[in-house]
Amino acid sequence: MPTLRHFVYRCAALAAAVSLCSAGAPWQEPPPGASVVGGERLGQPGVQLAPSAGAPPLPAGLTGQSWLVADAGSGEVLAANNAHLRLPPASTLKMLFADTVLPKFDKSTVHRVTDAELAGMGLGSSMVGIKENLDYRVDDLWRGVFLSSGNDAVRVLAHMNGGIAETVAQMQARAQALGALDTKVVTPDGYDTDGQLSSAYDLTLFARSGLRNPDFRVYCGTRDAQFPGLVDKTTGQRGSFGIANTDRLLGKYQGLIGVKNGYTTNAGATFTGAAERGGRTLLVTVMRPAGYQQVYDETAALLDWGFAAAGKVTPVGRLADPPPAPGAAGAGTGSGPTTAAEPPQAAPVERSQQAATPAPGGIGWPGWLAAGLCLAAVVGAAHWVRRRSAR
Repeated sequence: MPTLRHFVYRCAALAAAVSLCSAGAPWQEPPPGASVVGGERLGQPGVQLAPSAGAPPLPAGLTGQSWLVADAGSGEVLAANNAHLRLPPASTLKMLFADTVLPKFDKSTVHRVTDAELAGMGLGSSMVGIKENLDYRVDDLWRGVFLSSGNDAVRVLAHMNGGIAETVAQMQARAQALGALDTKVVTPDGYDTDGQLSSAYDLTLFARSGLRNPDFRVYCGTRDAQFPGLVDKTTGQRGSFGIANTDRLLGKYQGLIGVKNGYTTNAGATFTGAAERGGRTLLVTVMRPAGYQQVYDETAALLDWGFAAAGKVTPVGRLADPPPAPGAAGAGTGSGPTTAAEPPQAAPVERSQQAATPAPGGIGWPGWLAAGLCLAAVVGAAHWVRRRSAR
């Protein structure tokens, strides 16, 4: 005879099934009336493409959960897939960190690192190898950020900038000024943290803005360098060791400028790449493809497609025009800076954060529905058992 325990087991299975279905859903529809930065088509789920006669087909076999191809000069988005889907960014968030902090310090400045500046890094963080009680030039610290994706270098620069919390607040304000409304900054280095999210659209904005800074452009395009090491106790001379850029397309893809790659267990692989051919600069961002190497293969394929498709597709959206970099006049790949007080200029700039996919770990409405059904089933089952017992 069925018992209360049987009912509980059955409703738990129902809740698990509904939650599993919700976890596989790649998109949550925006609420009625919500608008999206860059144009309404970029807020729609799935591939957005408007080909004209003679346009090449998109590359076959793309697995990225989200990707975007844009012209860095005009800001036109040539094609996209789930452009505003919010996902963990991993170390591609360092582009926003650099765009925010890099203009604030002279690269010849020398800083002595303290124990406190290296404390609190996440387990398994990528590091360039900075040691406490040694001097480092800001120039070297930025190479550690861009080439080795060093979280230790990020933390030292963040402490120089007023601390972790202050830097996170500045990065969030900078993201808002750029029109990157999908981005929530929790750490300056992109390390996996609950609630830390961005999108292919936003990461492309960070790359475009950063590349207007000549130093940013040099650092992200540097393939290898020497980094300061320890002091030899016998000779008193300080050594150095070689570091290499972890961007696997740098030096291999024709015309590649940079920009930044990332990988964590939670985020999977992420990458924003910029390449120039024939006077045209394209930006491609790919987030969470099927595997680590695919992020490079699919970026290269989308860059190839973008150069072939330019002028043969109708743009499906537009990148918000960047304001000037903090503490510096903007120039370069952008289509013209606005004043710092102006909002980014693009098709509708107001966007409800509720339009985004729930953060990893959130159950969303299907989970709550399952929980409600489960609770109702338990209450009903308890009432049924009590009635049978009374008989």
